[in-house]
Amino acid sequence: MFEALEPLEHVRLNFSQDGLHFLNAALAIIMFGVALTIKLDDFKMIVVKPKPVIAGYLAQFFLLPAVTFGLILLIKPTPSVALGMLLVAACPGGNISNFLSSLARGNTALSVTLTALATLSAIFMTPFNFALWGGWYVKYYNNHGGNFLRPLEIDSGHMFTTVFIILGIPVIAGVLFARYLPSLTAKITRPIKQFSVVFFLAVVVIMLWKNLGQFFQSIHLIFIIVLLHNVLALGTGYMFASLLRTQRRDRRSITIETGIQNSGLALALMFNPKIFPVDFELGGMAVIAAWWGIWHIISGLSLAWFWGRKPLPETLYT
Repeated sequence: MFEALEPLEHVRLNFSQDGLHFLNAALAIIMFGVALTIKLDDFKMIVVKPKPVIAGYLAQFFLLPAVTFGLILLIKPTPSVALGMLLVAACPGGNISNFLSSLARGNTALSVTLTALATLSAIFMTPFNFALWGGWYVKYYNNHGGNFLRPLEIDSGHMFTTVFIILGIPVIAGVLFARYLPSLTAKITRPIKQFSVVFFLAVVVIMLWKNLGQFFQSIHLIFIIVLLHNVLALGTGYMFASLLRTQRRDRRSITIETGIQNSGLALALMFNPKIFPVDFELGGMAVIAAWWGIWHIISGLSLAWFWGRKPLPETLYT
């Protein structure tokens, strides 16, 4: 079914170093804006109410990469598309997850705690998960008749450094800024969030505009893959939280945190020549990450609107 994606395997997308710098800057501003709403007290939930935090964290960083690998084995996409799916699954939650959790009448405090925890630990977990699952995929692909033209030699150390610069430093700076300059924080939080989202979307639109041919050539198949992947991510969060019998409003937040991924980080990583060599064929990876960034907003808003129509009592568990 996905043989039509084969041309993407040999496409080198038009994306300059200047574009990469703008993308990194947009992500850093977004994460700084997110961190302005994070308080050190948010981390108390890890001790006070650990079960939903553990459930959300495991669903995002352990179960999602595993079920993504299973989906890849089932649908058998082309190699760069498969690696794009694994890279997206290895990233932390997206920056709009807290807003969506609030809109869905979920546990916003839990959502903020998971966002903070996932963003900080992504410095280690994103490189680890992609190296682990990506390496296993390449071995599986080659052992089943495939011919991956080059080994997956990703510089995990440089990936760690990049994630720390894009996510870690802005988040730490934002938390400290909010703590010691609360009055100024109250004034700038909303404008920074609005500007950062517009800035980020502008960079992604420009990137897509420069590669419209490759995008439209495969969007019908990419749409199906991202739809399946996103439904699986949302379902994984919900089913795991249900299995652990968390409160319903906690399930909603865990579902959204698992299904809303920071695909912008995936784009920033894949276009960094110190992580993925310049001759690495990124066509399928980039189209997956770019469309995921659009689709998860649509699916997240739809799910949040559906849930938001029916608020739940705190005591409901089933």
